[in-house]
Amino acid sequence: MATISWLVDVLRGAGVQVVVEGDWLNRMRPGSFDPIGVLWHHTAATSSASNPHPALNICINGRPDLAGPLCQALVDYHGVFHVISAGRCNHAGASGGSGPIPAGDGNTLMIGWEIDYNGVSQSMTAAQYNASVAATAAVLTRLGRDASHARGHRETSTTGKIDPSFVDLNVMRADVAARMSGGTAWSATVDNTTVGRFTASANWGVSSYSGQRYGADYRYANPVAASDVAWYRFNVPASANYRVEVWYPADAGYNRSTPYIVATSGGNQTVYVDQRTGGGQWRGLGTFALPAGDANRVAVSRWSSASGYVIADAVRLTRV
Repeated sequence: MATISWLVDVLRGAGVQVVVEGDWLNRMRPGSFDPIGVLWHHTAATSSASNPHPALNICINGRPDLAGPLCQALVDYHGVFHVISAGRCNHAGASGGSGPIPAGDGNTLMIGWEIDYNGVSQSMTAAQYNASVAATAAVLTRLGRDASHARGHRETSTTGKIDPSFVDLNVMRADVAARMSGGTAWSATVDNTTVGRFTASANWGVSSYSGQRYGADYRYANPVAASDVAWYRFNVPASANYRVEVWYPADAGYNRSTPYIVATSGGNQTVYVDQRTGGGQWRGLGTFALPAGDANRVAVSRWSSASGYVIADAVRLTRV
């Protein structure tokens, strides 16, 4: 059976912080292991700054119904990779096929990251996401595969798995591809709690009701036929094209036509989003030419003829 004894060196070479957990070179399940891709999971445990890897013991030793190890590495709250195994692990089950990954034994086909967050009321941290992208790019480069070989468990599962929650897997693959190409694409995220980067009038309330929120809470307001926007400010490093993505919690009672305004090099452009669906993940508004400089760049407007709260949560810009 093949092993990936090179894993720790490859991760460290990519700038990923690594902790080796015991005899990782010899901790594995019996059976074939000839990986062609990387599979992302979430653990369903609630991590925090003070308890960054609550699922580590289970991932190493397994549980009564499934013998460990349960992944090649666990990614903790701070983005640290805890390397558990160089061989086959019980993480993927049967693969139904996804992209270039064929149907078959997922434990043979895939290297697994268990990202330690609960996936219901908690999304992965920026540190977890960035480290997982860097690690995935480095491992796929070592395997001689492209970014399409990075998948989420919900894409390959034959049993209805939902992990990893709150992640747009197409965006993940684009970020992995950019990393593999040697690009150092600038990206920045502004949340409604980002100090000095978000402004809104007192008409915008604060709520932590939805578990699909980005961060601790989000802002909401009733629609009105008047200009009362919530602005997100970015320090754009250069005049170029940028992918604009938004994050909001979805609810059947929210607004079906929420206006997002992008202040582009050629003037304001408005994109309408149905906030009743598609929440809890990054949703692309499109790619826009933006000027350099520190200024308000994206806004959520209350000016909607539809009923239901308009929501302002988080915005991400990425240079393309």
